[in-house]
Amino acid sequence: MILDLFLKFYVHARLFLRRRDGASAIEYVIIVAIVALVIVGVGTGLGEKIEGVFEKVSDALTTP
Repeated sequence: MILDLFLKFYVHARLFLRRRDGASAIEYVIIVAIVALVIVGVGTGLGEKIEGVFEKVSDALTTP
């Protein structure tokens, strides 16, 4: 029973490693990771600016 499970896992792993279409999937993952890093990098600076705008609006609304 357990030997059959390991054999199936081995066969599927070998078939997975032989596929060539997986290379394009890895490239897409790398592109998505780079885009995510750019968004995080821009978002931190932009977030502080947006926070400043909301603070100014909040201060203007509470001051008589």
